[in-house]
Amino acid sequence: MKVAVGSTNKTKTGAVRNAFPEATLVSVPALSGVADQPFSDEETLQGAVNRARNALEQTDADVAIGLEGGVLETGRGLFLCNWGALVTRHGEMFYAGGARIQLPDEFLHPLLSGKELSEIMDNYTKRRDIRSSEGAIGIFTNGYVDREEMFTHVAKLLVGQYMYSKA
Repeated sequence: MKVAVGSTNKTKTGAVRNAFPEATLVSVPALSGVADQPFSDEETLQGAVNRARNALEQTDADVAIGLEGGVLETGRGLFLCNWGALVTRHGEMFYAGGARIQLPDEFLHPLLSGKELSEIMDNYTKRRDIRSSEGAIGIFTNGYVDREEMFTHVAKLLVGQYMYSKA
């Protein structure tokens, strides 16, 4: 089976590889079609759907997976959110969401002013390209859960639903 990943980010491609270990993977840059920093569950999910659809269109894969990270403002504070979508050549679509973790309140103003979480995290940690390694979830869980593991969970939920539909 050939699986397209709608990203070249190594944490996202690694997550899909973990969920589909027997598949041939191809990763392609795929536009999310949403804001660079999605700011709701719906916008983040739509970004994942768009990435999956765009990856399928760009390749001859059997299925494509899009993964998207975002933030969500709630009455209890700002949270990290993440969503995934799997689309098949037959038009079937599967959705899954993942872990949430509270982000520092001081992140809200920079996010509302248009900065991406990845930029805020790089400044916060005094490091570069956090999103290609442990991500915000890795920083705020003290390395207990990293970004690839978080997205692996979402990708496995997608693959599991897809496999169930074929059973």
